[in-house]
Amino acid sequence: MDDIVKQALAKWPNVPHCTGWLLLDRRGQWRMRDEAAQAAGELGDAIRHDALIGFINRNYESDDAGQWFFQNGPQRVYVELGYTPWIVRLSSTDGELALTDQSGAAFEPAQVWLDDEGGILFSDASSPARIAALHDHDLDLFSSHASLDEGEHGIFHWCEDLPITPIGRAEVASRFGFVTSPAGRAAAPAPGS
Repeated sequence: MDDIVKQALAKWPNVPHCTGWLLLDRRGQWRMRDEAAQAAGELGDAIRHDALIGFINRNYESDDAGQWFFQNGPQRVYVELGYTPWIVRLSSTDGELALTDQSGAAFEPAQVWLDDEGGILFSDASSPARIAALHDHDLDLFSSHASLDEGEHGIFHWCEDLPITPIGRAEVASRFGFVTSPAGRAAAPAPGS
């Protein structure tokens, strides 16, 4: 978390939380959702300002209830999730595969999942495990490095072969402990936390 954010939290510890205004879409884009977009159930406008995107990425965390938020100074802005809290891109340079999350940080997969709608997910070895959906533009690259049987199983050829395990899309949030549409009812953070 940025130092300026920590200072703002210490100075104004009881600013009300905000919900519904920020969304991380299925392709890893941050989107602003005004009242009209929220009422219509729309994604909202993509944020294009690089400095703002960087600020959001550096101050993006989850609370104990699995609700993801962006700490905007003293205000906690809870994030609507288009699917998972992390979206990853798969790239190949000189035959070497790499995964990076929406902030540009490396993502090292420990497990691979295939959901019942054809989405690819990766979980890492952290505790608790981070879960990330693969950007749909990278499905062809993934397929060229995977061996799939006629069912829902297969192998992803990463640094070491990783089995591809089936999972129901509806069970992803509960299995990995996150909330896709936070209510923002968590207690306000203590000053200096």
